[in-house]
Amino acid sequence: MSAAAVSLRSARAGDEAQIHALICELSDYERLRHEVDARVEDIARDLFGPNPRVFAEIAEYGGAVAGFSLWFYNYSTFRGRHGIYLEDLFVRPQFRGKGIGKALIANLAKRCADEGLPRFQWQVLDWNTPSIEFYKSLGAKPTPEWLGCRVEGDALGALAGNA
Repeated sequence: MSAAAVSLRSARAGDEAQIHALICELSDYERLRHEVDARVEDIARDLFGPNPRVFAEIAEYGGAVAGFSLWFYNYSTFRGRHGIYLEDLFVRPQFRGKGIGKALIANLAKRCADEGLPRFQWQVLDWNTPSIEFYKSLGAKPTPEWLGCRVEGDALGALAGNA
């Protein structure tokens, strides 16, 4: 009997329900399920519509969906070039420790190298020590001098009212 292997593929139309389920599982892990209001239809529109601006890779292990990465191109004015921003990376608990997360990250790093993109970046919650250590093991450097900022909800509406 042969060992199961990791395979990666670009997400395709028909994967939206599975991607949505993975997003929900990720939000449970991050204790942020209350923030999820994305619907399967939103995923289908944004990943597989006529002008996609976000992309996903699906990891399969032994034929089962094991995890995913969801990413988009960003832009560095300092470098004068695009890069890749990893929005989400998630591997289902039963598949962890099998090289799936590393394969997903390495796949995006290869895309950066192949496309001549100088940066590959993402954020991680400060309490998520296992992920922080995993990312460091891959050569990622935390950037504590940069704080994430967000405007949403009523504050977004108020700010928009100033335009």
